[in-house]
Formats: sequence, C-alpha cells, structure tokens
Amino acid sequence: MKQEFSIPSLAAQLATEADAYLFLEKLRWGGSPDACPQCGAMGRCSYLTPANGASRKTRTGSISQRRVWFCGHCRKQFSVLTNTVFHGTKIPIRTWVFVIFEICASKNGISTREIERKYELTPKTAWFMSMRLREAMRTDPLIGLMSGTIVADETWIGGDPKNRHGARYGKGTKGQTDKQPVLSLILKESGEVRSQVVPTVRGPHLRQVIDAQVDVANSDLHTDSAKVYIGMGEDFANHESVNHFKAEYVRGDVSTNQAENYFSQLKRSLDGTHHAVSVEHLPRYLAQFDFMYTHCDDTDSQRMRTLLRRVGGRRLTYKPLTAG
Repeated sequence: MKQEFSIPSLAAQLATEADAYLFLEKLRWGGSPDACPQCGAMGRCSYLTPANGASRKTRTGSISQRRVWFCGHCRKQFSVLTNTVFHGTKIPIRTWVFVIFEICASKNGISTREIERKYELTPKTAWFMSMRLREAMRTDPLIGLMSGTIVADETWIGGDPKNRHGARYGKGTKGQTDKQPVLSLILKESGEVRSQVVPTVRGPHLRQVIDAQVDVANSDLHTDSAKVYIGMGEDFANHESVNHFKAEYVRGDVSTNQAENYFSQLKRSLDGTHHAVSVEHLPRYLAQFDFMYTHCDDTDSQRMRTLLRRVGGRRLTYKPLTAG
C-alpha cells in the first residue's frame, strides 16, 4: 500500500503552526467540527478568523497561530486540541505531529530519550508526550466484546530472576512469581489483541478479564494445556488446546502461535527500546503494542489516522500520572 505521509512530506506540509492545526483538523474532523468538544452539541460551530488573518494575541500578550472555533450553543471557544490528549500542551503542534508519525511508524517503539534528543525537549516533557499517546492507543471499553476464535495465553514481564539478588529472587513456579503476569486475548480472524495486567494467573483473575472482553457463549477458545482454562473453556462454544509439554504446538488450526508471536515482539521491544518498564505504567505500554499489533497490516499513515481518531475525550494530566 502506498504511504500517504512521510517525514519529508510532513515537513513540507507543516511549515507553520497554523498548518499543523489545519492538518489535525483535516485528520480528526475532515476539515471542520461536527460537534462541540465542550458541550457535545451538533452544529453551530464557526471558525473565528484572526484580525490579521494568521495569528492572534493570547491573554499573556504572546502571538499564537492556534486556530480557534466558537460554539453557538455553549458560547465557548475551542480548538482541535480541546478535551484530547493534547489538551493544555505547550509543545508546538508540529512537534506533536512528527512524534505521532514516528511512534506509529516504529514497530519496536521509540524511546523517551530518542524523542528528547530529536525534538529538543526535556526528559519529563518527552516522557509525558509518549504516555499521552499511549493513552490514546488504549482500547475503548465501549468498543464491544470480541466474538469469534479467541487465542488466550499469559506471559510474565520483568527481568530474569537469576540476575536478581537475595530476597528479590522469585521462589515460585519456574521463578516467575516476582514478575508481572499479563494475559493477552487475540481474535484470530482479525488479529485484534487486548492485553491486561493481572494479579495472578489463577482462574478467577483470568476469568474476570475474559468475561469483560469476550462474548464467551458465541466464541471458541484456543489455549495451551494449562489446567486453569479447562473449567472456563466449558462455557465457550468450543474449547481446543495444544499440549506444549508433548511438543504439540499446532494441531490443524489450533495453536497459541499468534499469542507467542505477540509476546516475542512485546518483550523484544520492552527490552531493546525501553529497557525497563515499571508495573505502574505497564498497562499503557501494553496498550501501545496492542495497537501496533492489531494494526500491523496498515501503513504508517493509516495507523496515524486511526490514532488521531482516538485522541478525543482522553485527557491525561501529569500529576495523577506520577502519583504514588
């Protein structure tokens, strides 16, 4: 498929901040807003043309090229950034667009330090930007349940226990208890993946995630031979498993290979690009790699368009993000 955007083409299109605002308006709204992001009312949104046609003074007296719209219902002003992950940003929108393209084009992700160096940002700013974009990649809970053939498998995220010292060494099954368990569910027909951090890999915790994400009665379940899936598999339309202990990895169309492929990519990216991820922020990293895997057949430009359609209603501020 032909690539719609590239770094050179974006640089040519986005000569000014006004161009960047127009670019976001085109990708998010198709040019103009259908509804006010403040009150949600449809129609009666009009563009406020600056007196000089290009820029306006802000309350502090500085000059801004921000494109401002007015809602005739709630009588408030807004822009393409209002009530999105960009809300309140002081970073140039041109910088945001380039970072969005890079994060959507990087299969293994892009590190905060790389964003910091490339775009002359502080470490905190670069980290906050990347976390806001990961928040936009998160699956909308209202998107609905997955229905079809579900591949379910779990993995553990964290360093190798044998490299840890003394009391930090895990003493559980295969030394995995000091790592963070993650359950991934993949819809085999479309390749959509939804991953979630779980407290343990015991039945009640896995079942809670599966019930929240899957139309159980109308889906088939493919797993490995772990006993935890036997009971819950009875509630699915059909449950098939492969026995890895007997070197059975594929039987007909039954396997957990899709999940294993996803875990392989996830761990290579976390280890090679990000190096270390805290338990507190792991869910947003999972959201990023779920998004990239789900849309792996799209072009970088298509992923960028998809991401920009998901930025609305997802404000993320710095203080709650770093609390605790």
